[in-house]
Parts: sequence; structure tokens; C-alpha cells
Amino acid sequence: MFTLRTVKAQPAYVTYKERYKVDLPLQMAECEINYVRLTKLLINNQLPALQDEFRFMVARGEQHWLHLLCVTERSPYTTTLELSRTALDASSNWLKMPKLTLRMYHDAKLAEVLAWEGHKRLRPRYEYPNQSMYQSDEKYQLNRFLGEWLTLCLEHGHSLGATFCFE
Repeated sequence: MFTLRTVKAQPAYVTYKERYKVDLPLQMAECEINYVRLTKLLINNQLPALQDEFRFMVARGEQHWLHLLCVTERSPYTTTLELSRTALDASSNWLKMPKLTLRMYHDAKLAEVLAWEGHKRLRPRYEYPNQSMYQSDEKYQLNRFLGEWLTLCLEHGHSLGATFCFE
């Protein structure tokens, strides 16, 4: 009437990967420094506060890229922006940079990536594997990428309206 089942022990070589845990202080620190970088970039352009388009050039060696930062939405506490890059010479057209949609939270002094190239509503954590094949920490990686991109713009960029660097 009763059947006795035996459970086989897992071999010693089988390991289970621990589930990714969001490091909230690390993500918030990245968003805070991105806010500072974006603010510095916009202030150094010295453009009127209501201007919705900021253009600046970044040169690395022989390659020159035109960066476009467009304000798509303004509210008292947030600003939504789109950041894109266009190569000016034909030799670097093979490297297409993604268009990032950013949101600046002025009350909290944070800036984060909302979307990139049609991928919207990024979650802080994804199970892996998933249907879109996002990494477990996709949101953090995109915010880190934004930080590196803004650092490059600040270190090697200049406004098209003036001849000064952003440093």
C-alpha cells in the first residue's frame, strides 16, 4: 500500500548559484553620481534653462562624436532626457551607441536609466535565464554604463557653442 521513496543525494560537484541580491546602496550611489555628472554637463553648456536640446562634441584620437541630450519632459521634481551619439566620420559608423532615456529626480538628486533602444521598464533584478535574456543586474549595468559615458563626455567633450572643456 505504501511505497518507500529514496532520495538520492546530490553529487559533491553540483552547486547552486545563489540568487542575485540587489545592492541598493551601490545602485543609489551610482544614481547620485550620475546626477552630479549630468548636472555638471548641463551647467557647463551655459544654455538657457528652458532650452530642450544640448549638443556637444567628444573627440578621442581621430574619432569625433556628436552627442545630443534632448529634454523630453519637464516637471517640478523630475526631468526626462534622451541621450544619443552620432559618429561624424564614416570609419566609426559600425559602432552604434544606444539611445538612453534618462530621468533626473531633482528632489532626491538622482539620475537613472529608464529605457534604452526600446527596452523599457527595467527591473532592479531579473531571474536568469529569462525571455529577454537580461542579466540579473541589468539595471545596475546600464546605470554604470551611463556613468562611464558621462565621464567620457566630461573628460573629453566640449560644447559646440564655446571652446572650453567640461572639466
